[in-house]
Amino acid sequence: MNLPKDPFMLLSIVNMQLRDFYPNLDEFCADKDVDKQEIIDIIAKVKYEYNEELNQFKPVV
Repeated sequence: MNLPKDPFMLLSIVNMQLRDFYPNLDEFCADKDVDKQEIIDIIAKVKYEYNEELNQFKPVV
């Protein structure tokens, strides 16, 4: 999967995929053959972090 480089686009796509199809970020990354840390780093640029309990990226408080 080609990841969008725009953090907000990536955030939207990943959160939708996690909500609708995947129980966690690891399974999403394995299925899409993408680097988990790359996703985390790109989305962190807009002050969001992965919340394992909610299985979503949420704003850093």
